[in-house]
Amino acid sequence: MLIEPRWVKFVDTVNRGVRRLLAALLFGMACMTVFIVVLRYGFSFAHVGLQEAVTWAYACLVILGAGAALLDRDHVRVDLFYGRCTSATRRRIDRAGILLLLLPLCAVAVWTSLPWVVQSWKQLEGSREAGGLPGLFLLKTVIPVAALLLGLQGLADLIRRPGADVDA
Repeated sequence: MLIEPRWVKFVDTVNRGVRRLLAALLFGMACMTVFIVVLRYGFSFAHVGLQEAVTWAYACLVILGAGAALLDRDHVRVDLFYGRCTSATRRRIDRAGILLLLLPLCAVAVWTSLPWVVQSWKQLEGSREAGGLPGLFLLKTVIPVAALLLGLQGLADLIRRPGADVDA
C-alpha cells in the first residue's frame, strides 16, 4: 500500500471540515427560513437581507459541498453502466472522469471566475436589492474556492486510489 502524501490528508481534512460547517449552515438556513415565514405571515414584515442570506447560504451549501461529496463518494454517477462494470473498469472510469472532466472543469471555473471575483473585491460589491446584504464579493469568492477544493479532492483521489478497489 502506498503512503498518502500529507497534502492528500490535508485536503481530506479541509473537505471534512467544510462538510461540518455546511451541516451547521443547513441548520441555520432552516431556522432563518422559519423566522422569515413567521415575520412575513405573522407580522406582515419582509426583510430582503434575511431572504438573501438564505439564498446565499444555499448557494454556498451546494457549491462547497461538491468536494465533500467527492471525498465521501456521494457524487452522482450513471449507475446504469457503472454498476455492471468490474472493479478495474470502474477505476479506469473514475480516473478518466477526474483527468478528462473534473480537473479541466475546475481549472476553467477558477480561471474564468478570478477576474470577476477580483473586480467584485475592488468594488466591495454588495447586493443590488434595496436592503440587501453588503458582501456579495464574499459570495462570489466561493466559486473559485469551491472549484479549487473540488479539483484538489479529485487529485487526492487519483493519488489515494491508484489501484484500490472503488467499492472499499
